[in-house]
Amino acid sequence: MLLVLDVGNTNTVLGVFEPKPGETPAKHGRLIAHWRVTTIKAQTVDEYGVLFRNLFAMNGLEVASIKGIVISSVVPPLDSTLREVCERYFRIKPLFIEPGVKTGMPVHYENPAEVGADRIVNSVAAFEKYGGPCIVVDFGTATTFDVISAKGEYMGGVITPGISISAGALFSRTARLPRVDIRKPTRVLATNTVNSVQSGLYYGYLGLIDGILGRLMEELGRDMTVIATGGLASLMGSGSKYIREVDDLLTLEGLRIIYERNQVHARRYNGRAHDTSAKDPRAHNTASAAPKRD
Repeated sequence: MLLVLDVGNTNTVLGVFEPKPGETPAKHGRLIAHWRVTTIKAQTVDEYGVLFRNLFAMNGLEVASIKGIVISSVVPPLDSTLREVCERYFRIKPLFIEPGVKTGMPVHYENPAEVGADRIVNSVAAFEKYGGPCIVVDFGTATTFDVISAKGEYMGGVITPGISISAGALFSRTARLPRVDIRKPTRVLATNTVNSVQSGLYYGYLGLIDGILGRLMEELGRDMTVIATGGLASLMGSGSKYIREVDDLLTLEGLRIIYERNQVHARRYNGRAHDTSAKDPRAHNTASAAPKRD
């Protein structure tokens, strides 16, 4: 089985994919378990190890059944901790999404190393599942918009403060406004303070989302599939004029895809076969784990 980890500034999402029988090199099929936990930078190797083992036990999974691990992280201080967790508790050296990893996607960014690993992972999964051209909107600590061409190229994107950051700034700078849950109000016009804040947060942020998507489509063309992912994808996606697909687990799928592509690449290299990646410009476009977002 394959363990995938998407480490964000606020949350870490884990998933386990079961193997497809008889596939060489290993291919993975159904996602059989997934969890969302708080990212805690101060946790030790053993604390993370206990957490992971407990999550596995809750789902009746054996740690020994994990044969591969792949990690996308935008929290560099945690990378060494997680690497040691994998080596100590799973006896596996993890694959980190970082420069040198084969993604299969050309990156048309001025400095490709600036693109957060999770954004490339999302883009790879979106193109694989939905084709191109498409836009991925990831609702995390920051909200990111990533554009993929019809040929499967990463074209660039937009980064905005996430809705939770916006709400936190409002509450911290106003003495009398209460903290409220972020939810979709039944109507825009509110008749009490709590609903007024909820309406402003939800519809104000929805206006930001659709405003950016509308302008991107004016620049790039209307024939774009828009996919939402991340913690608030379902909430915001249901109200958007442009979002057509909500895929909460898109990042986990992308990690699986990139892991399998690198297994094939490593098998060719170790078998001393001539690797065709030198003729394939996609093989030389990678992502770094820049601390961009959740």
